[in-house]
Amino acid sequence: MSGLEPPVGGGVGMGLRRGATAAPEEQTVENATDPPEDRPTEAEVLATVVAAESVLSKRFGARIQLGEPEDLGGSDRSVVLRVRVAASPFSLPKTLAVKRYVPTGAAPRDSWVREAVSYQMFNALAAEDRMCPELFAHDGDAGLLVMEDLGRAPTLADKLHGTDSRAAEAALLSWARSLGRLHATTAGREADFDALLRRLNPPTNKDPLAEDGPIAIADLPRLLLSEFGVATPDEVIGHAANTLGLLDHARHRAFSPSDTCPDNNLITSRGVRFLDFEGGCVRNMMFDAAAIAVPFPSCWCAFALPPGMVEAMIAAWRAEVRAMWPDLAEDAVLLPRLLDAHLFWVWLATWRHLTDPAGARVTSRHSGPVPDQGPLLAARWTGLATAAHRGGADHIAEHAITIARTLRDRYGDKPLPLYPAFNTTRF
Repeated sequence: MSGLEPPVGGGVGMGLRRGATAAPEEQTVENATDPPEDRPTEAEVLATVVAAESVLSKRFGARIQLGEPEDLGGSDRSVVLRVRVAASPFSLPKTLAVKRYVPTGAAPRDSWVREAVSYQMFNALAAEDRMCPELFAHDGDAGLLVMEDLGRAPTLADKLHGTDSRAAEAALLSWARSLGRLHATTAGREADFDALLRRLNPPTNKDPLAEDGPIAIADLPRLLLSEFGVATPDEVIGHAANTLGLLDHARHRAFSPSDTCPDNNLITSRGVRFLDFEGGCVRNMMFDAAAIAVPFPSCWCAFALPPGMVEAMIAAWRAEVRAMWPDLAEDAVLLPRLLDAHLFWVWLATWRHLTDPAGARVTSRHSGPVPDQGPLLAARWTGLATAAHRGGADHIAEHAITIARTLRDRYGDKPLPLYPAFNTTRF
């Protein structure tokens, strides 16, 4: 077979399968919600399948043919497919998940490195501790990852955008517990992660938050003044600057998926499985804990959770990590660090919105309902005020209340809706 001939089994030559057969319970890598119309072209699909065949054949030392590609979502910089193993002399699974980064500059290369290293680290763990797909093959020149196909499980986003509030609540608690177990399982593995990075030409910043974070913290007070006429007190600026210390803090470090958006988490019969490690790194896990508290600060499509849900999720996460870090059982240790990470996320999300309001959307094929961004930002600042009051940081709380009020004045005084599963008023 030449490099451009379609594989046997009816795959590329028969066209891309789009959201094909809904088999029982499980869906796989990246989004289970139907992606919008900017699907990969036939040429992109063909290139991805041919590259995957080549990488697998090199990896196993024999010709492997793939067919029946099915689009699984991806983004504007990646193609993600499910493919059937049409011919192989080895005992491979019947289907595989393939992700190919589309060359668009330096960022995809850095993302590919982080993702490849993340999956390699988990490959080295015992199967019961591997809370993500197994990596079968990878190739940096092709920007390719070939992974285990986890089937057709719903994502956390599916549960939150469904109609069953009990199922959504159970999924959130399961996700929070699993995140804590992921942190506990990967504690002390930073040296291993760094060694794998060095083999693949590591990014300039191992932690993606180190790229925009310091800029956002330094620049947001200027933006708040110019956009809304609100001055940020020096005490608040100083506290915000001190949150950058979390980026280098030596304690409480573990692997982070980085992007905790609900559509990057599968709710399978074997538990939660984490996907999309484009920002995967070892960092202070308080950033992930605060991503529960915000919640989902890297998502522009986040809605509100019902009262008490965040507290229950934090408790579920805490129950898993305190066996590894006993000091986190103490509120005096956990809560100040959690507040610092919470502040960091809210400032970063606000800075991103004010500097590039559409930027977060161009990399996603999310097609579910999306809230107005004004109420979303106002809700995040209100949440920060509540957390700061609870932690005795009144200077942060007062400033956050002022910003929340200003946002409501600018964008309209309407609350952020609950996720549809918790909302009796349907979308």
